[in-house]
Amino acid sequence: MRWFARKSQQDIWDEAIEWPLGDIEAAERIRAICEAAVASAVGAARNDPPESERYERAAKVAMEIAMKISDGLMRDDAVRRIVDLCMKAGDVKTAQILLRAIHASWIREAALRDHPVLAS
Repeated sequence: MRWFARKSQQDIWDEAIEWPLGDIEAAERIRAICEAAVASAVGAARNDPPESERYERAAKVAMEIAMKISDGLMRDDAVRRIVDLCMKAGDVKTAQILLRAIHASWIREAALRDHPVLAS
């Protein structure tokens, strides 16, 4: 019976992107990826290998999309969301690198206020 045949569910970050993607669509995509990857990030923080792999794929795709956003504030907000995802995974090194890519001082300061460990 084909009704009950399950297709393997594909993660949002594994879905093909039809380029060109506008800045708003890219920011929405990054937001959706970060929200969907929270559970994987928490699993990565607990050293769960499959969840770590899912988190890394999600973060990589989100970063690739963020690099193509031309509007500075939208890009900074998107990178801030990725920083939050990295911190949930305990990936401080990547979060620190991404924090340096945020140009808007108020967004950077908000990230530092939420994650003081990044200041060091």
